[in-house]
Amino acid sequence: MTTTPLKLLFLCTHNACRSILAEAICRQLAGDNYIVASAGSQPAGKVFPQTLIKLTEHGYNIDDLSSKSCEALSDYHPDIVITVCDQAAGESCPVWFGKAVKGHWSLSDASKIADPIERDQCFDGLIQLLESRCAALLALPLAELDIAELSAELKRIGAMN
Repeated sequence: MTTTPLKLLFLCTHNACRSILAEAICRQLAGDNYIVASAGSQPAGKVFPQTLIKLTEHGYNIDDLSSKSCEALSDYHPDIVITVCDQAAGESCPVWFGKAVKGHWSLSDASKIADPIERDQCFDGLIQLLESRCAALLALPLAELDIAELSAELKRIGAMN
């Protein structure tokens, strides 16, 4: 991988919580090294309100975050696509058809938790986990990795707790 800046896309079904968290966190941590976006296969049309509240509480920029469809990014052509649906919960993740290297980072959906205290704790845990995973991704020597190696690294990072 040698394109600079690299384009990264986080995908989720509704693009209202997990993929939005990932976009905001990775975008801020990456600076100018990546162009980061998110989208959904069945977008909710609005970001889950607590997603924006928690991002702000943790010091992340929420400007320009919106729930949008994969079709809205038809001209984006990402280098890396990471799905963030929780397959352990039986969710099906959207599929990206293209030349991008694909990875999966299973994340719980905090927006589906009814109890406010548990939901708040889940959001904090998701943000901490995404900070670790995004930092690990950004630390990779991408210029030295071929597609198979990058794919393996994305899988390794997706298994981080």
